[in-house]
Amino acid sequence: MTHADTTSTIVEGVYLGERYDLGPFYSRFFEPYSDRIRLRSPKDIDDPEAIRFALTWYPAEDAFVPYPNLKLACSIAAGVDSIVGCPSLPPEAYVTRVQDDNQADLMAGFAAWHVIWHHRNMGFYLKNQAQGIWKHQNFDVAPSPRNYTVGLLGYGLMGKAMGQAIAAMGFPVVAAVRNAPEGEQHPGIRFEAGDGAVMRTAAQSQALINVLPLTPETKGILNANLFAAMPRGARLIQLGRGEHLVDADLDAALNSGQIGGASLDVFHTEPLPSDHPWWKDERILITPHQASDSSRRLMAEQVVQAACDVAAGRKPQNTVDRTRGY
Repeated sequence: MTHADTTSTIVEGVYLGERYDLGPFYSRFFEPYSDRIRLRSPKDIDDPEAIRFALTWYPAEDAFVPYPNLKLACSIAAGVDSIVGCPSLPPEAYVTRVQDDNQADLMAGFAAWHVIWHHRNMGFYLKNQAQGIWKHQNFDVAPSPRNYTVGLLGYGLMGKAMGQAIAAMGFPVVAAVRNAPEGEQHPGIRFEAGDGAVMRTAAQSQALINVLPLTPETKGILNANLFAAMPRGARLIQLGRGEHLVDADLDAALNSGQIGGASLDVFHTEPLPSDHPWWKDERILITPHQASDSSRRLMAEQVVQAACDVAAGRKPQNTVDRTRGY
């Protein structure tokens, strides 16, 4: 950030999170910018009318009510659904997300690993290792990567990075999009565009990766109808939001054999309760919502820039379309 980007007064902000106390986790990354912004917890705010922005993640429904002059809500990550869906968010407030190429690379590696996990049935080896068993799989019936199509639901920053990484390993990739990209090369990636793109993509996918944003249209999109459209025994890699998945429908699809296995990183309830049956289901690989993470240092830099932009009357970069949710 250059000197020209700064404002003449300190911009006041507040941490707002119902699930997590954000201050202890992020405050030290804002210390270098103490001459530009000040972020405090709600209990430390002595003048709510002075607050211009919030750093937030899963805010309570009434979280924004005390701050009548708030003009900006900054997500700590790429996701913004819990923010744009908050009923107390002022209608005129900008919402920004973190844009981190490193985060996209981490997500791509995570997704590629899960594709290999399912394609090569790597759980077979871990199970045998635990018992000291030396045993080969039968590769006569295993499809080669070129015959194992990987579908992508979501083709933003994360989806593009995933598609490139997975296609580079020899897997055909098909991505569901609103409109097919123009003027840019996407080696190894095909697109299904427009109405019905999600179902057409699912129908081709031996492994289907979900990284859609959560919107009213995508809530519950991973359901019985979608599973029925997929090739029998296909795998689901769920990296989007817990609300995308109809849990009971996945259970039914696994029990019928329509879905052969799943990787789940996000859930309706987080942390996933320790007594949940998925923990002991060998068909499901669980990770604790950690497919990727953004740099806290970069996040702080982008939040400070956004706060200074709004204070100066400018629309901040990384602003999302609140009507679309991304």
